[in-house]
Amino acid sequence: MPIQTINPTTNKTVRSFEEMTDKAVDAAVAQAAKAFDTWRKITYKQRADFLHKIAALMREKKDSLAKLITLEMGKLISQAESEITLSADIFDYYATNAEKFLADKTLSPKLGKAYIRHSPIGVLLGVQPWNFPFYQMARFAAPNIMIGNTVLVKHASNVPQCSIAIEDLFKEASVPAGIYTNLLISGKRASALVSDERIKGVSLTGSEAAGASLASEAGKNLKKSVLELGGNDVFIILEDADIDKAVEWAVIGRMNNTGQSCIASKRLIAIETVADEFLKKFKDKLSHLKVGDPMDRTTELGPLSSEEAAVHLADQVKRSVDAGAKVLLGGKRIDRPGAFMEATILTDLKPGIPAYHEELFGPVASFYRVKDEQAAIDLANDSAFGLGGSVFTQNIDRGKRVADQIDTGMVFINHPTGTQADLPFGGTKRSGYGRELSELGIDEFVNKKLIRISEITDPF
Repeated sequence: MPIQTINPTTNKTVRSFEEMTDKAVDAAVAQAAKAFDTWRKITYKQRADFLHKIAALMREKKDSLAKLITLEMGKLISQAESEITLSADIFDYYATNAEKFLADKTLSPKLGKAYIRHSPIGVLLGVQPWNFPFYQMARFAAPNIMIGNTVLVKHASNVPQCSIAIEDLFKEASVPAGIYTNLLISGKRASALVSDERIKGVSLTGSEAAGASLASEAGKNLKKSVLELGGNDVFIILEDADIDKAVEWAVIGRMNNTGQSCIASKRLIAIETVADEFLKKFKDKLSHLKVGDPMDRTTELGPLSSEEAAVHLADQVKRSVDAGAKVLLGGKRIDRPGAFMEATILTDLKPGIPAYHEELFGPVASFYRVKDEQAAIDLANDSAFGLGGSVFTQNIDRGKRVADQIDTGMVFINHPTGTQADLPFGGTKRSGYGRELSELGIDEFVNKKLIRISEITDPF
């Protein structure tokens, strides 16, 4: 079955690519394994020089790379450009800091001397999503390549040109063959590949079903895995919040990337005393978003990534309304070509309604009003997901107290859940496990080897 670029703005097929044959995949894995034997032995500086070159190429080619993102998955062009910049920053960050992060750690045992040596483990498989095709790749590939591992990347099937362009960046930077390899294969074949003894670890960002499948294969084959499986992030507005600022950030938090972000502000929870004011202003902002071609810099709301995604989201809204939810704004597909959905606000959500439990991956906000701070915390934690969340208050100590009680991997105070190279990223519960980015992100796929030194006469 061909892998296709389908422009979600028009729903027209742009290009098709054939999947790699089994023989080609086997050769790619063999090449990555062979490259590891050499790559693991070179210095951090040598690896860093390559990563800095890749970062420089990304910035140099930002316009053309951003247009590929917008073409294939519909991201607003300005946001696509920002993604390229962020991805380049991640490559530079690890090129600059990896040696320090991976330095030997001296221990102080009761007897003898000892230290921890951080060593690479081998070939890694990364299964990456379409919503941030360059950023997701960067946060997986950059730290692991700096460790001395080699990586195979199976990208989402609807962004093949992005995946090919990424591999081309490595080639243009003269990175040795086998250090980074793009696999044009299906998700099913990627899961099956986990059993290959030459692959030593796997990382996936994607759906719960995909994560469960990959983790199952990894577990059966006794391999380390890292999973980021999406979220249902809360955006709590306490009664002492700056409402205008909270509204401004809520629009960005919910509508960035047309709402197709794991860390999007999906559940807006307002204390009763400020709920009406917040909701009125939030609805007004969403109702005036300009819908259009994501290549047009004046567009504020573009298409979803695919017609399939738009159909699924519209069905989630319909099932929620049928179960008792109310539509305050939007709720329907937009009558134009492409995978467009209206900016939507759902209210009156209760347990049992699909939107209460499911991740809505698109421009649909779920709004809740609660009586007090504790009710907001209880509602925030009433979710199977635990990726991120945010709290808005002018009392920072109060914000920290609330953040401490939210059961997620990340909480931001007075800002939607975000990402940057020097902050750890990851969740808990059904949002997955493990961390990416920051110093923690380079610590997942390493052998933390204990080396102990003693005199011949020392007892043990």
